[in-house]
Amino acid sequence: MSLPETYLQMLSTVTEAGELWMELKEQPMPTPKPDQVIVRVEATPINPSDQGVMFGWSSMGKAKGSGSGAEAVLTAPVPPVGMKTMKARIGQSLPVGNEGAGFVVAAGDSPAAQALMGKLVAVMGGGMYAQYRCLPAMMCMPLLEEHTAKDGASCFVNPLTALCFLETMRAEGHKAIVHTAAASNLGQMLNHICQADGVDLVNIVRRPEQAEILEKIGARYICDSSSDSFAADLTDAIHATGATLAFDATGGGDLASKILSAMEAAAARTPGAYSIYGSIHHKQVYLYGGLDVSPTTLNRGYGMAWGVGGWLLPNFLAKAGQEVAARLRARVVAELKTTFASHYTDEISLSRALQPEIVARYYAKTTGEKFLVCPQMDL
Repeated sequence: MSLPETYLQMLSTVTEAGELWMELKEQPMPTPKPDQVIVRVEATPINPSDQGVMFGWSSMGKAKGSGSGAEAVLTAPVPPVGMKTMKARIGQSLPVGNEGAGFVVAAGDSPAAQALMGKLVAVMGGGMYAQYRCLPAMMCMPLLEEHTAKDGASCFVNPLTALCFLETMRAEGHKAIVHTAAASNLGQMLNHICQADGVDLVNIVRRPEQAEILEKIGARYICDSSSDSFAADLTDAIHATGATLAFDATGGGDLASKILSAMEAAAARTPGAYSIYGSIHHKQVYLYGGLDVSPTTLNRGYGMAWGVGGWLLPNFLAKAGQEVAARLRARVVAELKTTFASHYTDEISLSRALQPEIVARYYAKTTGEKFLVCPQMDL
């Protein structure tokens, strides 16, 4: 098939004047190098991690839209603290969209690139909010005949993150996991994986209706942080599972500290020699998201064997190596319609993704709502 001379790509820019600009820009169609392919992007999800690049520290409650179709523009003011935090990106037009899926419509002359010609592939290469994407063939994961682009659009970020939580657990010698924002798409995947692999999982949610979502898929340990008995419930669940590892999607506030306190309280139930330094088993909380943008608060009362740190999927995969990554990707493809199936409440075009009323909905990161951008949809 003949390719157009140009295509549209979504870009995010923070200006010197203290304003965020989100717009669609025409880009020249590239000629793939020997080891590259061009993917016609059919579907790409909006994940919380995407929004970090899209909006940064701008004041999205004051966002405004103008234009329509290919001329659609979204703007929002950036407060002084946001300008300071995003100083390194001021003036840069950044492509957005971590992952997606589509058909390979052009390929370089290397055997690896040519082998993908015409195939449906999933990609995690950045810049996926675009009609086309040129990238190395090695970054493409071929899907099966029964798969659609919609099936494969979200098969990297959430599935691999959930799988790598268990890889982290095993590598560091833990035996169970605590997870926050547990009713999310990722959280539900994690429940399915843990049930299949025989791993105990303690789920932390914020509302009773989120607990009901997890109950329906067979989750055993569910703790509602809005309940008056949350601290006791969490300690009971951690004591029952022996969990000493947690992954926190909220990031800010004192939830990480509460988890460490519950781990210490659970450990104290096991008879042993008293120590002013607390339990001897290391307790670890990894912050992997930023749903709460307030400062992380630690109210230290859990001994000395503990840690709080950041966790990022690309960094973990780089450390784990290609063999581990290949094994995990193979599992994702094999279970793409079951364990790792993603469900979308809205399918939108590139231009609709810039309309303030649509942005307000997906920026809210509401449990149960997930948006899919379809770049080939009419603007």
